[in-house]
Amino acid sequence: MSNVIDEAVKTLSGRLSDGFDGSAKFVIKDEGAIVIDQSGVREGDDETDVTLTADVKTFQAILAGDLSPTMAFMSGKLKLDGNMGTAMKLGSALA
Repeated sequence: MSNVIDEAVKTLSGRLSDGFDGSAKFVIKDEGAIVIDQSGVREGDDETDVTLTADVKTFQAILAGDLSPTMAFMSGKLKLDGNMGTAMKLGSALA
């Protein structure tokens, strides 16, 4: 597991300690993927309701609270494939 993925799993696990209603995957270019679902947060590439793709810099800015997921999406830095409603719930959980 890359350091970026490892840190992201730790950070998101703390924020989503009760799991997540739905399933989402963050694909971080050149690093790997993280799955978030009812079971928690883990490294993985499972099929999910929504897939969000970003580069490392964008993903880290979202996690740090320096960039909202909505602004990242609107500016084209965050790509979305799948259920927009699930993505919006995840965005609210990350804020």
